[in-house]
Amino acid sequence: MSQEQSYTIEEVAQLLKVSKLTVYDLVKKGDLPVFRVGRQMRVDRADLQGYIQKRKTGSALSMPAAATQMKHHSKIIISGQDLVLDLLAKYMEKRQFIKVLRSHEGSFNGVMALYNGECDIASLHMYDGDTGDYNTPYVKKILVSHPFLLLNVVSRRAGFYVQQGNPLQIESFKDFQSKSFTMINREKGSGARILLDEQLRIHHIAPSSIDGYDKEEMSHLDVASAVANGHADVGIGIEKIAKLVDVDFIPIVSERYDIVLLKTPENKSLINTVKEILTSPYFQSEVTALGNYDVSQMGQVIYETM
Repeated sequence: MSQEQSYTIEEVAQLLKVSKLTVYDLVKKGDLPVFRVGRQMRVDRADLQGYIQKRKTGSALSMPAAATQMKHHSKIIISGQDLVLDLLAKYMEKRQFIKVLRSHEGSFNGVMALYNGECDIASLHMYDGDTGDYNTPYVKKILVSHPFLLLNVVSRRAGFYVQQGNPLQIESFKDFQSKSFTMINREKGSGARILLDEQLRIHHIAPSSIDGYDKEEMSHLDVASAVANGHADVGIGIEKIAKLVDVDFIPIVSERYDIVLLKTPENKSLINTVKEILTSPYFQSEVTALGNYDVSQMGQVIYETM
């Protein structure tokens, strides 16, 4: 089976004219088989054609039988981009013998996917400018009708990616008012975008006054690369990525990176497993070895509904 005879999740979403989360949901339910090439999931062309054909002619399974079959698929979807989530997925697979899939959505979209039943664990780092707190104010509003558990994973520094030597001497958000430069932004709903927008609101800076505000990239690495390649003077992201790209990093905030899970009877075992992993000295030492992560609160319950 060659890669030329298969599609990425993004390509399948484009072919079916649906969102990537819908495709991940089909994978989770077992409706669409996947295989991995490194860390990337791919869908065999024949499997995709079989899925389409089945939807054209009607499934051979009766609805009750199909529903029963879905219940027996033990796959978990974790939404978020941080490398620590890949490590968490590896530990979960070893402990529960389940398949863990990764959806690389931004914070807000990940929580909405959890709300809509399209993923099982959502990671988030959403700054609230009114309280100075991370995540809790958002999930309390978004998941208002669902019981949930908010757990800390790590704390990490977020800040500006600037060109080496910081030639424009960009040090704080106040510089967005007094200096002229081009920025590269993150997509709507990402934690970095929320941090920027909240800081602009606090400092009474109009987004329309910033050159490059409407130019978006989909990851911290893409933003850092755009700055390194001279396509922008500044972007916002996490410290760790700056170590991988030829940019300087100007820290501006220590952000809490959490995960949220729904509290349901079906999730009881999943929640226990995640707690055990996050509080494990072995897991914490492995995360610490990655560098640029604070694990002092890892596994702590940040907020829990009754």
